[in-house]
Amino acid sequence: MTLHSIVIQKLLSTNAHLGRRVATHHFKLFTYGSRNGMTIIDSDKTLICLRNACDFIASLIRQKGRFMFINTNPLFDEIVEQMTRRIGCYSPSSNALWRTGGFLTNSCSPKRFRSRNKKICFGPPQPPDCLVVMDTERKSSAIQEAEKLQIPVVALVDSSMPWECFKKITYPIPANDSVQFVYLFCNMITKTFLLEQKKLAAVKDRFGIASASASASIPRSQAREEVPRIEESKSESDSGTEFAKIQVPIIPYERLAPFPEDVAETKKILDKLVVLKLNGALGTKIGFDGPKSTIEISNGMTILGLTATQIEHLNSKYGCNVPLVLMNSSRTHDATLEVWGKYSQSNIDFHAFELNQDSQLKSSGEQSSNNELAYANQGAVIVSLMRSGTLDVLLSQGKEYILVVDSDNTGAIIDPMILNHLIQNKVECCMEVRPTASIDVNGNFVNFEERKFQLREIAQKPSERFSEKFKLVDTKNMWINLNAIQRLVDTDALKWEVDAGSSLMRETATSSIIRFFEHAIGISIPSSHYFPLNATSDLLLLQSDLYAASNGVLIRNAARTNPKDPSIELGPEFDKLGNFASRFESIPSVVELDSLKVTGDVWFGNGIKLKGNVSIVAKPGTRIEIPDGVVLDNKLINGPEDV
Repeated sequence: MTLHSIVIQKLLSTNAHLGRRVATHHFKLFTYGSRNGMTIIDSDKTLICLRNACDFIASLIRQKGRFMFINTNPLFDEIVEQMTRRIGCYSPSSNALWRTGGFLTNSCSPKRFRSRNKKICFGPPQPPDCLVVMDTERKSSAIQEAEKLQIPVVALVDSSMPWECFKKITYPIPANDSVQFVYLFCNMITKTFLLEQKKLAAVKDRFGIASASASASIPRSQAREEVPRIEESKSESDSGTEFAKIQVPIIPYERLAPFPEDVAETKKILDKLVVLKLNGALGTKIGFDGPKSTIEISNGMTILGLTATQIEHLNSKYGCNVPLVLMNSSRTHDATLEVWGKYSQSNIDFHAFELNQDSQLKSSGEQSSNNELAYANQGAVIVSLMRSGTLDVLLSQGKEYILVVDSDNTGAIIDPMILNHLIQNKVECCMEVRPTASIDVNGNFVNFEERKFQLREIAQKPSERFSEKFKLVDTKNMWINLNAIQRLVDTDALKWEVDAGSSLMRETATSSIIRFFEHAIGISIPSSHYFPLNATSDLLLLQSDLYAASNGVLIRNAARTNPKDPSIELGPEFDKLGNFASRFESIPSVVELDSLKVTGDVWFGNGIKLKGNVSIVAKPGTRIEIPDGVVLDNKLINGPEDV
């Protein structure tokens, strides 16, 4: 009998698999099925979530984190008391803390808790770093307070738990909260605490921190932090050098092997794929009060709609099952789910997650409160999903690769040819890049042979000032092997604090996670595969006759002879989406356009064609109206008389 089967038998003996009669929709991810009208919870998924919760607790223990245990069920009193005594969290003067939970939002002042037992509870002087809830339904108020204070929650959840409470739990553990299972859960927490405390003591002894001489020279509180500081300073001094030395082979897209035409073989390959869309960016920069992925680009189609349509087309054409996972921020979650309603009847296995505002997954570089995930580290987001148990479930379904798609890349393609190349060559990580002007000729490499580039030569985002400094642009689209990610998580090989501490990494590719993989490559994708929506000038091209969407893929107008898109420069009068839409009765034809510059009080009519180089500059106090049906060919307009 294997160790896994022994553990599963132990779970079954606690009746952890017995749910309620009705399972909520969001809980069905953890269910195995139903029997005699009762929901059966999948014990494998319970075990995965237990492991992830214990890993999170262990990481907080290593950081000297504070814990609060919440329990109001008298059946669990003795179990929780034994646990808190063994791990050193029990205090006779405040032993009611684990019993009543206190009041987190008023933790600085003492207060009386009125209950059957008439116990007095004094709140902790500082808020905890983690909340562990034994009986979730009874203490939903504590979970609400934890959400307000951005405190991660580890909690037992049942099949009937409402979504409003479930979504606030960072590490849910699906199980029947029987006395036997709570005892098992507390026992695992106890062993996690004792093991981490033993490891920390061993490290201190190794560096001599606990010796008498060391204690005499430095304060005790400073000695406790000495080992982490030694390790951090060493990693910070070496990180820039190691980062500069790492080279990534970049393969031109044109050199990839053709994709097999056999439908059955294609289905087999696509069934190994999961699509993760980073969806935390808001459109406030262009005056859109909502997720950037829900901006309408043409004929009612949104950026999110392009991704969904692609997946729906692949699933229908090949009979495969490619799931879509959305990683939302707190400001985009609800609005995105409303837009997703139009795709609720599609054949897509859809999952949505909300990233906490206080999460460590935020980019250490350029960001604002209105753009929470715009430059988030893709690898960190994936590790978060892995620790929550989501990717473990996908692995159990036979998924091998995850494609991370940036929120505003309208040209992103779920390309089976790239996936086939990764599988055939056993690539663990692949980043999609675009060459900058310094090595780009007509949108392609000067040398079509495979080349190697250092990570510091890859820019995080496109900019004219990067043309000379960087050779490649990171599109923030990545393909990652799930088994490789699981290996790195299990071995604790990922140290995200290194990324946050280097100014070089903030400026270069966010895909620096690539350095952790044994076999990592980059692919220089065609220019049509990368079209980020950053300004209304980009929206003008997307809504024009230059592009059209077919099965969720942007198709360039074949009548366009110039391989590059027109250069568009719009003045501040067009910066916001509302002003932009009101100044165009319809978007002009730009198939034959090379460049367009528009500033001042300018208004466009219907059926206008722009050709060559067009400049329209309205002087202050002057209004220029471009009439219907006019053709502007290499035209310079400074006033109404020039039209």
